[in-house]
This record gives sequence, structure tokens and C-alpha cells, in this order.
Amino acid sequence: MEKITSMIRLRISHKDTHYGGGLVDGAHVVHLFGDVATELLIKSDGDEGLLLKYTEIQFLAPVYAGDFVEAFGEIYEVGNTSRKMRFEARKVIAARPDINPSAADFLDEPIVICKAKGICVIPKELQRNKNVISSITDISPSTADNLNLS
Repeated sequence: MEKITSMIRLRISHKDTHYGGGLVDGAHVVHLFGDVATELLIKSDGDEGLLLKYTEIQFLAPVYAGDFVEAFGEIYEVGNTSRKMRFEARKVIAARPDINPSAADFLDEPIVICKAKGICVIPKELQRNKNVISSITDISPSTADNLNLS
């Protein structure tokens, strides 16, 4: 049984800030989950598909300009045209403007900043990787804990 996973790591820029103090809005992290979902669908079906909905989103810690964030995702359940996914974003480097404008700390333990679940769809006629999908159809939420995103 093959698991389909994806990860993106990027630095949060000052242009990404939305609030005072260099604080980034939660929508920015959700946007990263959308990019992860797109990659997951390309890996699984050979098509970008469409995000139907987020079924759950939890914002757990703030994100600031200068932080480095990793966004992870995995497909944990497969239907005829639906793909259920779970996501987690973690801060791996924290900006330290309290020390000086360019200071930052690599975190020994990443800080979980957001968790989410979502459902994407791929119309049957656009599904191209039938062998990949058939290898993950047995995945269920209880067995898909590779990234511990539940």
C-alpha cells in the first residue's frame, strides 16, 4: 500500500504580512495547503483536480515574517472521484527581530502552526494514474499515520 505525500518548505516574506508586528494571516498557511493538495492530486491522478472543501482547520500558533514554514499533506482515503487529505504546517525556523532585524533560530522541535483536513475531487475522465489510485484504495484514516496528522 503506497502513501501519497507532499511537503513544501518556504520562508515567509515581509510582503506576506497582513497585521502589525509582521504577523501573517492564517489564509497564507491555508494557501500553502492548497499547493500541497495540488501536488498530491498530480501524484495520485495526473491532474490538478479541484478542492471541494476544507472540513476542518485549526490555527495553533502565529507565523511572522522571516519564519520558515513546512507544509505537509497526505491522501488518507480514496473514493471514486474524491480524495480525502490531511495537512499540517510547522514552523522550523523562527525569526528573532527582538535580537536584531536579521536574527533567526533553527528550532530543535518544529512548532505546529496549523492542521487541516480537506476533500478534493478528480472527475473520472481526468484520472490518468489508475495504478497509483488502486494501490492506495485500502488506506483508511486509522492506517494512514505516516505524518501523524490526525
